[in-house]
Amino acid sequence: MVIGVPAEIKKEERRVGLTPEGTAELAGLRHTVLVEQGAGLGSGFPDDLYIKAGARISDREAVWKEAGLIVKVKEPLPEEYRFLREGQALFTFLHLAANPGLARALLSSGVSALAYETLDENGRLPLLAPMSLIAGRMAPLMGAFYLQGTFGGSGVFAAGAAGVRPANCLILGAGTAGTNAARVACAIGMDTTVMNITAGGLKLIDEMFMGRVKTIGLTRGALMESLREADAVIGAVLVPGAKAPVLINRDALRTMKKGSVIIDISIDQGGTAETSRPTTHDDPVFEVDGIIHYCVANMPGAYPRTSTLALVNSTLPYIKLAASEAHLEDCLKKSAPLRSALNVYGGRIVHPAAALSLGYEPGDIF
Repeated sequence: MVIGVPAEIKKEERRVGLTPEGTAELAGLRHTVLVEQGAGLGSGFPDDLYIKAGARISDREAVWKEAGLIVKVKEPLPEEYRFLREGQALFTFLHLAANPGLARALLSSGVSALAYETLDENGRLPLLAPMSLIAGRMAPLMGAFYLQGTFGGSGVFAAGAAGVRPANCLILGAGTAGTNAARVACAIGMDTTVMNITAGGLKLIDEMFMGRVKTIGLTRGALMESLREADAVIGAVLVPGAKAPVLINRDALRTMKKGSVIIDISIDQGGTAETSRPTTHDDPVFEVDGIIHYCVANMPGAYPRTSTLALVNSTLPYIKLAASEAHLEDCLKKSAPLRSALNVYGGRIVHPAAALSLGYEPGDIF
């Protein structure tokens, strides 16, 4: 298999889809690895490390043209749509439910597209988990930062002071991102509450934090009451492959305290707040009705070295699987996790949740 690793072109995205160490493992299996010149620089991996690992350094056109399997971090942008072609497989984060334009481009190109975020193995999402962990741990820190009066925040210090209460942090969702957000929020002294629809996730939070984090069932009434008290709200709700449910509508937003901050980790899948829209690391926040919104769609990209290493540690075994046969169909037949990752195949959207979110009838893989 010829495996291509293009440089990421999303604004302020410095991660890369494969490390030199991962390259060496693939080269050892007799795969050809093409890496776009400079692709790893943002993560601290210069070209010479890839060359020593057995890769060939190429330009962007050659990487996309020659590779049968493209390994990326973020979804293709419109400038890259022209490279997509029939007979090629793409393995990356896609988040199709919130991006109908990308869905149309993938469908018309004939490419087979596998999404990290929907790959399921025994009920786990092992490729989404490391990035959810990092985004979750980042979220309270971003909230604490933008609560500063300098940025239009309420001026409430996250950790409080002697005789002065700390910031109130409300986390929506008790998955990987929400649990890790609770870990950091609690550690820096925030008064932390996690809301979740199912009781199982809340039970795990209770056991993990031994009562240091409050847990509340996610109902409309409880949410409205909690929003009024929150200084920072972290949206960490996930429905794999589908659009994130909008939990904070405009009316609910208006009940929040002025200068509060929403950190919408769910923005890749459309966002938890009605007023959320994707932002970038160089322009990360905006204000609506006095509420600051932090909606960076690639949060872990702020720490590219750690994020790349954590991501490739998880993706490499599945990249090997996807490259193990000359034809992707043969790989899919022997690997249930790869089938769950498949979003677009044969000109059809085959992931049910993604298809329904986009208004398509889900197609069959075979």
